[in-house]
Amino acid sequence: MTSSKPTLPDVSVNGRSYRSPSQPVVVVCVDGCEPDYITQAIQAGVAPFMKKMLAAGNSGTSLVGDCVVPSFTNPNNLSIVTGAPPSVHGICGNYFLDTAQGKEVMMNDPAYLRAETLLAVFSKAGAKVAVVTAKDKLRTLLGHRMEGICFSAEKADQATRANGGIDDVLALVGKPVPSVYSADLSEFVFAAGVKLMETQRPDLMYLSTTDYVQHKCAPGTAGANDFYAMMDGYLAQLDALGATIALTADHGMSPKTDAAGNPRIVFLQEVLDERLGAGRGRVILPITDPYVVHHGALGSFATVYLEAGVDVPALVRALQATDGIEQVLTRDEAAERFELPPDRIGDLVVVSDHLAVIGTRASEHDLSGLTVPLRSHGGLSEQKVPLLFNRKLQGVDPKRRLRNFDIFDLALNHAIPAVHAAPAAT
Repeated sequence: MTSSKPTLPDVSVNGRSYRSPSQPVVVVCVDGCEPDYITQAIQAGVAPFMKKMLAAGNSGTSLVGDCVVPSFTNPNNLSIVTGAPPSVHGICGNYFLDTAQGKEVMMNDPAYLRAETLLAVFSKAGAKVAVVTAKDKLRTLLGHRMEGICFSAEKADQATRANGGIDDVLALVGKPVPSVYSADLSEFVFAAGVKLMETQRPDLMYLSTTDYVQHKCAPGTAGANDFYAMMDGYLAQLDALGATIALTADHGMSPKTDAAGNPRIVFLQEVLDERLGAGRGRVILPITDPYVVHHGALGSFATVYLEAGVDVPALVRALQATDGIEQVLTRDEAAERFELPPDRIGDLVVVSDHLAVIGTRASEHDLSGLTVPLRSHGGLSEQKVPLLFNRKLQGVDPKRRLRNFDIFDLALNHAIPAVHAAPAAT
């Protein structure tokens, strides 16, 4: 017999209203997934579920939206789960200069979060909520004030009922703790999601992967297609369990090399030191996190803090003329254009072009871990991401600019529920 449960209330979060899920909703953030990865996997015949889902006459929907700039992991995951840009939730990078402390820090501490998440609000309204993230750096942010299950694949063996709402994750999933530098880390996320749906049947589940594969493998390559074949199989299982699936990405990915395959890097701190003199400008790279082997802490977005007295307009002109730089914006310009918190982005924001990344000094970047040509993200060129559903959507304005942080709105407010859903877990 199926178990009945009371109807959940609708909720409002950060100025947006969301209907309560009538069937389980699984939102998936595939780290580094530009739309072409899915297209190429379908064309290669390795993603039959996604092909069937998007075939004419079937029940899926495929759209393309824009992610948040900087196109990095933390700001976009937090935008997705708050339904709002960084100007609202405050997380504008993986890493920033905390001017109050006078030092560079990771933005992993929930103290930096300025808004509630949908996950927390729905859980407090009585919904059963579960979160599985690949890297542990996101766990405390995604799970902030949330009541329910929240753990990372990276430290799945350390999850307990006290700190993550669940015991014995490894026994549940049937897999060992994976290497953080592997496709297995993301597969653990999907495998855990399926097991949680079978055993716990959350009303709302958020799955967030890692972009290890996307940093190494271009769309359509064997490594990429193997990854999306794996993902396709787990999505099919979630679909068979009656879940509404809504898939997006935190950012895309681009090659960052010259014609010979060598990294194309603007060492911005060296440029500033040469032009201004040492110590008059400080470059912060928001891509920086504990996991830099696959990208060398090189991304396409940087912030610059300047000493008083610097001729800012002249510096902007000089940086704009530097090979590999696409845009240089003042704090106010960047805050307005990219919807960023102005107190956390420095005096200038510098964005490199499609084929370039920004570093500090050559001596400060270890590229020995790059076993393939550099691929990275952070700029405007990695902004397009998929919005993929196993349900038809209704009532979506065709002129609306879609963002990855609209994914919960689309899944909860616009997706047409399946007529027949799997029974509730007992």
